[in-house]
Amino acid sequence: MAEAVNETGIAEIGTVAGQGMIALRGDKDAAAVLKEAADRLGVAMPGPLEGRFKGEAGLLWMSPDELLALCPAADLAGHLDALGAAMAGHHAMALDVSDMRVRFTVSGPLAREVLAKICPLDMSPEGFTPGMVRRTKLGQVAGAIWLGKDGVFHVICFRSVGDYVHDLLRIAAQPGSEVHLFTPPAA
Repeated sequence: MAEAVNETGIAEIGTVAGQGMIALRGDKDAAAVLKEAADRLGVAMPGPLEGRFKGEAGLLWMSPDELLALCPAADLAGHLDALGAAMAGHHAMALDVSDMRVRFTVSGPLAREVLAKICPLDMSPEGFTPGMVRRTKLGQVAGAIWLGKDGVFHVICFRSVGDYVHDLLRIAAQPGSEVHLFTPPAA
């Protein structure tokens, strides 16, 4: 997936293009069908508040009855068709939400600090570790955040508020805005 780095300040803010996203919902009887989504993507089923990834594919736990599947946009139609067929007869759904949402990345040594400025989560290294997924507020809007094993944070929000979230991240990452919540100031 292509990523455009939009701003560089105390952290790099990027926008991920070509991201396929499928919302998967189902009741307890559809658990086997949701597991099929994990098998199809080649990732393990995430537990509560987790994300599991393999390459560009992933599953994010969003709530007790909802997962968000991530894949390259080119693979989306095949996954959606297969999941829709698997869910037939179950109280479950697979819905393409790629155009409804936008994904940003926040990276660099002060990425945690940038996110801590705009959301009410414990962004400390002990409080937010790789593989965690949290739904939260980003300023005044809803979103989700996860941390990849590579140390890059990922942010998803509705596309309708994407410009607001991008501006929020950009402003929080302005040069000179360090508050050193998790890192000591340079000597």
